[in-house]
Amino acid sequence: MPRPKKWRNVCCLPESREYGPLDRVPCTAETIRMTVEEYEAFRLIDHVGMTQEECAERMCVSRTTVQDIYSKARRKLACSLVEGAPLIIEGGQYRICEHNEGCCRRKACRRACRSVTLVLPEEQEAKK
Repeated sequence: MPRPKKWRNVCCLPESREYGPLDRVPCTAETIRMTVEEYEAFRLIDHVGMTQEECAERMCVSRTTVQDIYSKARRKLACSLVEGAPLIIEGGQYRICEHNEGCCRRKACRRACRSVTLVLPEEQEAKK
């Protein structure tokens, strides 16, 4: 029996969750789906400038797990850009930090931080 997946801490959800080419007819390419935790790893490493170790600490997973999540995110983003396929960010197994984006600047969101809110993808869709 496989080990259960750990919940990944996410500071914030993406402002936009759908991306794609503007010069294509919709539904001509297969849609690529990126999970919220893949987006978060990509955001922390490439946008915020963290190392994989710092990102792992923030997301409360091991560095090798972050490396795997980050690799999948980069492959999906590259595939979307090169093939012109729409990219949708949704789903995954994550919990949102109550401090939101501010915690990334204050570096207050650590493994010891227990103030998180669990958000299941189904609940997120129901709010929309």
